[in-house]
Amino acid sequence: MPSQLTARRSDALAGTVRAPGDKSMSHRSMILGGMASGVTDVEGLLEGDDVLATARAVEAFGAKVQRTGDGKWRIEGAGGFRTPASVIDCGNAGTGVRLLMGAAAGYPLTATFDGDASLRKRPMKRVTGPLADMGARFDWQAAEDRLPVALTGGTLASIDYVQAVASAQVKSAILLAGLNAQGVTSVTEPEKSRDHTERMLRAFGAEVGVEEVGEGWTVTLKGGQALTGTFVAVLGDPSSAAFPLAAGLVVPGSVVTVEGVMLNALRTGLFDTWIEMGADLTITNRRQAGGEDVGDITARYSTLKGVVVPEARAASMIDEYPILAATAAFADGVTVMRGVGEMRVKESDRISLMVEGLRACGVQVEEEPEGFIVTGGPVPGGAVVHTAHDHRIAMSHLVLGLAADQPVSVDEPGMIATSFPGFVEMMNGLGGRIA
Repeated sequence: MPSQLTARRSDALAGTVRAPGDKSMSHRSMILGGMASGVTDVEGLLEGDDVLATARAVEAFGAKVQRTGDGKWRIEGAGGFRTPASVIDCGNAGTGVRLLMGAAAGYPLTATFDGDASLRKRPMKRVTGPLADMGARFDWQAAEDRLPVALTGGTLASIDYVQAVASAQVKSAILLAGLNAQGVTSVTEPEKSRDHTERMLRAFGAEVGVEEVGEGWTVTLKGGQALTGTFVAVLGDPSSAAFPLAAGLVVPGSVVTVEGVMLNALRTGLFDTWIEMGADLTITNRRQAGGEDVGDITARYSTLKGVVVPEARAASMIDEYPILAATAAFADGVTVMRGVGEMRVKESDRISLMVEGLRACGVQVEEEPEGFIVTGGPVPGGAVVHTAHDHRIAMSHLVLGLAADQPVSVDEPGMIATSFPGFVEMMNGLGGRIA
């Protein structure tokens, strides 16, 4: 891929595409398949760099991993992880490394986790802290709270963990460790975060309890449960579907349909917000697949208006705020996004990078410690946006460029392949101008 990509104002977009496989489900299918006994067949796997790094890690921990076709993979688990022969390199996969550490912590092994320069900047103690409380040991090899880190697992005790801010990654890491801990492990969240781990654990034969607690819930898991290989159908990723749909909303005259999108209620916050903004979004062919709701979503060019996004919605759409901000740039009025401090510890500080990029494109933005406010209107564009190796920052600004007055370029676009291989080809196939 070139060192820069540039998006230019496009004529009306039109067409039907299929969303890439959901990244959250893809990571989890690999990890649980590696922990299980027997064969796990996966179809629809997202074959992006992040998930492929997790696949290599699972293989290093002792499972047999084989690609059997396009998006089709087979994992032969040995009923647990063993000490790997070398460093577990997770590349840019934040979800992968945090969930893998949780899974590995329950086994009597030692493993060193590392990643690329971007992943080395991301905080890890939000996961390693509770894992250490359960009995895992961590040896920070460079800087405290940053990769690389050596983990020594086994002989864990259960924990009752209360999250101050709902995080599916933290919850999932604790639950995966809890599978091999003594006693019953619980995680309580103030708001509900995505529940793919709970659903998939059940599919692999584990018993998982859920009790509503106010706006959130408490998830419980008894230690000592064995997982059995199963079949996993990975659905279309709503976080990836957001990009062609957003382009459909902001490029005049457009009609874009994305098929096979997962409609789990804990993943559709962006779609709810767009509808509140006046978006013409329609969902057809609703159905159930693999215990999840799925459907086809059509976005038509819409006159959007600014809204105040409920803070409680953040956990269900934390990865979608960059593309929401890009669409808010074209809305009439002010869009307020607060309670999203979690964005600062993703692949990058996504709040500051979106503020910087939108301002460079002539959009009025106000930055706050835990959020930001976008005032919409005509978008001049005409900027080269710094992405800090963040795929969502890059894709959000490229969508912006399809409707801005002047071209918008992004640096370091190679990172788009971590979550959305084929993004440029898909967007250009709809009529976009990205090169």
